[in-house]
Order: sequence, then C-alpha cells, then structure tokens
Amino acid sequence: MYTKEIFYRTQELKRERRRLAATVYNRCKTLLYRSGENALFVPIRSMQYLAVIDPEEIVFLDGAVSQSEIVLAWQNFRVSERSALHLPVSYEAVYYTEDSLNVMPRIQSEFPRALRQMDERMRSASSEEAKIIPLK
Repeated sequence: MYTKEIFYRTQELKRERRRLAATVYNRCKTLLYRSGENALFVPIRSMQYLAVIDPEEIVFLDGAVSQSEIVLAWQNFRVSERSALHLPVSYEAVYYTEDSLNVMPRIQSEFPRALRQMDERMRSASSEEAKIIPLK
C-alpha cells in the first residue's frame, strides 16, 4: 500500500561516527527488502518513537512530540568497510534536538527489540498464508 509521508529536519546539532551491530543492520535491510516498499515504518512502542528505514538511512521520530519532525538520523552507512557480514557497520548519527542526545542509548537498546518483534510478526504472517497442496 502506498502512503506519502513528509518528514522535516531542523538544524543539525551534532554529528558523530558510530558502529551498528551487524545483526541490527542486517535485519533492517532484510525487513525493508521483505516489505517490498521504499520505506519501512517500525514502531518503538516502549518509547513512543517511530523508526523509518529507507535504503539510505534510518530516521527516528518522537511520536509524543511530533510525528513529522526527525529528532535523530543514522546515515552514511559504510558497509564496504567490513570484510564479513557478522562485523559491525560504521555510520554517522545526526542529532537534531537536545533530547536526542539523551535518548540515543535507549534507542540503541529498544530499536533492536522492535525490529525483532516486527521480524517475528512478518514471519508468522507469511507462514499463515502458505498452503500445502497435496499431489494426486
């Protein structure tokens, strides 16, 4: 289903280089591919945040404050720097609000959980649709 969403960025407060665990990065890419869409919306219910994954970046929105203003972005993933799929991926974290500086550690722990839950839901939904047809 096609939905158009517009997100806004305020002035960048800080940018820093970080590393993302391979399991998280790989799961993001896998879920985005499986969705068949240009972007994947991942609710982080425990924080009332929304993560939006697209092929270039992952942005985070604070659903309690604004559903259209980006508070944090992970971008410029340097996948080519790793020599194996199980190694972490370097990226840049871009902070747009003062609160995002404080929220980053919690996002790093809650976002992988939200991804895992979405992965489990997608897998169970696809297995329910599968049908075995007996050969005669």
